[in-house]
Amino acid sequence: MRLRAEKKLLALPHEVWPLLAEPRHLSDWWPGYTAVQPDRRGLAVGARWTITRTDRPGLLRRPRGRGLVVITRVEVGRALGWRDLEQGFEAVITLERGGDDTRAMLGLEAAPWRLPLEGLTRLPQQALARLHALCQTAAQLS
Repeated sequence: MRLRAEKKLLALPHEVWPLLAEPRHLSDWWPGYTAVQPDRRGLAVGARWTITRTDRPGLLRRPRGRGLVVITRVEVGRALGWRDLEQGFEAVITLERGGDDTRAMLGLEAAPWRLPLEGLTRLPQQALARLHALCQTAAQLS
């Protein structure tokens, strides 16, 4: 099953991309991750990043547990994709310029039974709302 969300971000794609390209920033905008430790490859297809989860338990995950994500797609300035091996989903975020802002689209694909059990049904909207807040904060600082 595939979930999708879309949101206008108050920044240009080249201003948003550093939030996606720096592995440690993933936990700033992705709900459920509190820390990210990339492998030596950093941002590259096939890279494996160790993530630490929030203290909220799930049916198939421990609170504050560690997991692994594998980077599946990197299009510099445009798209980032990864697979969360423990939670069994794949996410892809794409950026498109829209005048003075960016249209961000986030797709999440998982087995239908996993979505409610893992609390994934609102994840795309929540992630884009957090990314929007980060972009808004950055715009106010400049």
